[in-house]
Amino acid sequence: MKKIVVCASVLAMAGLSLVFAPTLRAQDQSTISIKDPQEFNAYSMATSQADPKQKAAALESFLQTYPQSQVKQGVLDMLVDLYEAPPPQGAADPVKELAADEKLLQIVPNNLKALLYSVIVKKQMAKGDVSTLDDAAALAHKGLTVPKPAGTADDEWKRLTAAAYPLFHSAIAADDVAKKDFRGAIDEYKAELMLYTPEQTQSGPGLSDTLYLAEAYVNVNPKKPDPKDLINAVWFYCRAWDFAPANYKALIEKKVEYWYKNYHGALDGLDAIKTQAQATVFPPGTGLDISAAATPAEKIHKLLQDPTTDLSHYALADIETILAVGSKDDADKAWAVLKDKETPVPGIVVDATASVIKVAVTEDAKAAKTADFVVNMKTPLADKEIPAVGSELKSLKDGGPELAGTYDTYTQTPATDTTPASAQIVLREAFIQTKKAAPVHHPVHHAAAH
Repeated sequence: MKKIVVCASVLAMAGLSLVFAPTLRAQDQSTISIKDPQEFNAYSMATSQADPKQKAAALESFLQTYPQSQVKQGVLDMLVDLYEAPPPQGAADPVKELAADEKLLQIVPNNLKALLYSVIVKKQMAKGDVSTLDDAAALAHKGLTVPKPAGTADDEWKRLTAAAYPLFHSAIAADDVAKKDFRGAIDEYKAELMLYTPEQTQSGPGLSDTLYLAEAYVNVNPKKPDPKDLINAVWFYCRAWDFAPANYKALIEKKVEYWYKNYHGALDGLDAIKTQAQATVFPPGTGLDISAAATPAEKIHKLLQDPTTDLSHYALADIETILAVGSKDDADKAWAVLKDKETPVPGIVVDATASVIKVAVTEDAKAAKTADFVVNMKTPLADKEIPAVGSELKSLKDGGPELAGTYDTYTQTPATDTTPASAQIVLREAFIQTKKAAPVHHPVHHAAAH
């Protein structure tokens, strides 16, 4: 999923410079007392540069010449701001900014601004790399425990942490997602959104992470999603859709509709949830009143109860679904109709010998490259007749060759918390046709004329 606001972290950093810089820089300036005239002149020259790039270069040069200067902390603080801010106010450079952050943290390990900017840059540069996200998350955890510096007013500290803490939680959540700890990510994204005002969740990082929270809910267990997770996912997808830019709405709406129908079975009632989600960040404490759709097993039971159902007209993949997902009684009922009947077996060859061909028929089986049909040949194939692994078996009308066999046995494997229900079907007396048998023409005898 693409970010709703592609430059969300950059924009957040630009805004944060206004939150952090004035206070910290004023504290550094108030303690300046350089006795060496040359050092003082170099410092004055560097800090008086009007062009941001020239100023950054002059400050870097100052630190190289005077690495132990008593104003080192203040100079690093200025470099952090210069490398963070975009032109024309700054000389935006994430790599140099991170280096300045790290140097500043060596002097002041609990510097909240350096911790936050390091977290943002590492998260932005990670691009899914877990080790980099781990670093960002570790710094974020530290940032959440930094004590208020002496001399900082309570209101000022509250203002600084209000800007920093949500982004710390966001970085920890991103690390959890990269490690597929979606429960952990859910907790962190929720903690983040609770720290924002409702208006702050309508754009920028707050809106992006509303969408990622919805994604986390559906990824907790995609093979067997929990109903409560799906309901929460629908809510946060709706919330993200409500405030997403126009060019993202269609993409998010597909997600909303897919998961809503997955749970409810139809789209009725979805517009009302979109309206509710627009008014408040979190769903009501009593939860959403969404009725669940019939389960696949319930649908299969209803299908088999219908006297007009003719399984001979069903595709082989649908037959497997009935055998896999239906209750054991319903699967046995279907099998009683199918057993000893002949069927073609279109699919991808997973393994093949002269006597046994294993075929992936359903899309899930093809994707996993596992056989859901085991086909025992009536007579062993010649070497040249054995289909290659990975080759596709089709019906004769689709260009063949066609593999066909007789239903023999089936094994149903119920779903677990990590795997969906499945069935393996065994066929016997199988054969391969490469073309239809030519029709038999009987001679026509004409009566002799008299």
